[in-house]
Amino acid sequence: MAGRIDYISNPKRQEHLYATYQTEGATPEFWKNLARENQLDFKTSGTTGKCIEGREFIIALPESFVEYKSDDVVRIFTDSFHKRYDVECSAALHHNKKMTNYHIHLVFSERKMLEHPEVKIANRNMFYDEQGKHRRTKKEILDEQGNIRAGCSIIPKGEAYESHIFTKKEEWFKSKAFTREVKEMFTEIINCHVKEESEKLSVFQQGGAYLATKKIGKNNPKEAEIRADNAARQEWNRTVDVALVEGVPEADILKVKQEEITDKTVQSIRAHGWLPDMLRQIIRGAEDLLQEMIFKFKLPPKPVPKIDLQEWNDMWILMDKLQKQSQEMKQAQQEISSMKKQLSETKGFFKGKERKSLESKIKQTEKLEKRIHTDMEQNVKQADYPDVQSFAKAYHKSEELIREYNKDLREWKNQTAQKKQTSDPPTKASVLKKLHSYQQEGRQQSKWTKSQ
Repeated sequence: MAGRIDYISNPKRQEHLYATYQTEGATPEFWKNLARENQLDFKTSGTTGKCIEGREFIIALPESFVEYKSDDVVRIFTDSFHKRYDVECSAALHHNKKMTNYHIHLVFSERKMLEHPEVKIANRNMFYDEQGKHRRTKKEILDEQGNIRAGCSIIPKGEAYESHIFTKKEEWFKSKAFTREVKEMFTEIINCHVKEESEKLSVFQQGGAYLATKKIGKNNPKEAEIRADNAARQEWNRTVDVALVEGVPEADILKVKQEEITDKTVQSIRAHGWLPDMLRQIIRGAEDLLQEMIFKFKLPPKPVPKIDLQEWNDMWILMDKLQKQSQEMKQAQQEISSMKKQLSETKGFFKGKERKSLESKIKQTEKLEKRIHTDMEQNVKQADYPDVQSFAKAYHKSEELIREYNKDLREWKNQTAQKKQTSDPPTKASVLKKLHSYQQEGRQQSKWTKSQ
């Protein structure tokens, strides 16, 4: 762990290092002692694999944070973690080589220093084998020639044969609940300091309609597989956005996700174990089903607001734009599906040129589809909504209220012989109040990332 800390905090090893910070007890001697005790415990346990000497979080920051003092940024996050969990930390603030990822590496100990270290002194020579296990006699660690075997050791009488200056590892730090708690804490810190409302984040909601993507670590041997899985997940998420804009109920989307993705994944693993392309096939099957729902689903006719409600007009204009974009995306998806089918049927030695042409058209159409989806996301963010899902939820609730208002307005007109031109309908104030609450509800929902 000392090597890792040197790597993230050494200006000779980091091209874009802005600041480092350590809690009071996180000295080089602390990390050295911690590593030694972790290694001894690991060896004694007989566990295979790699010894974990400490743990690390990488905190992605909004690029706007470069405007703050780097020392303050790294200190706020580190001290917040230290105050909450009372463990020593070392941190460093970086940019990646392309200057596109502003982030903090925060390394922390899973153990705390004991107030009274435990030291055991040998009252006779102590013998240990290659696994670090204590043996009663010296003969048990000798080879056939009477020499001490490699990896065995002897601790002379009067020396310390066992010492503990740290507590045991905190099991809580290995749990998913802990990771989620830390994400929520860091998200809250970020949201308190961002200057733009659109930069606010939240932790990915596991029970929602979207699928989370996985981060690909450096030199990950399964990089290609994870990239392919992420692409399938992102395609599902884009289709979900189309479904939401088209008015497919979120409950129906969640049902498809549960039955066609979650349940089938569990069933497949139980029956066949983990297969590399299994998840992608399941997601594509669920996506096909969801697309069928989108194509068959019919939106009720949109009522034309008869009240001077600028916020509703803005929402209506934005929804109209999103629906046109969703139509373009649906068309692109259909073209991709058709071309892929045609490509699969185009075989033979003399079909190479035709296959290349189809592959090129597919790539271009996929780029178009992704660009449309990016435009959709940008449009809702410009209107102060974090994502399409949040806007669609607020819009459809608001649309229902507008229909209710128009119905009440017609009834009110029929019942009123003479209408004062300057008076407001009696239900207008309540409708505006409800509509505003739904818009606020939509704006308050934000996400960490649909991937992570």
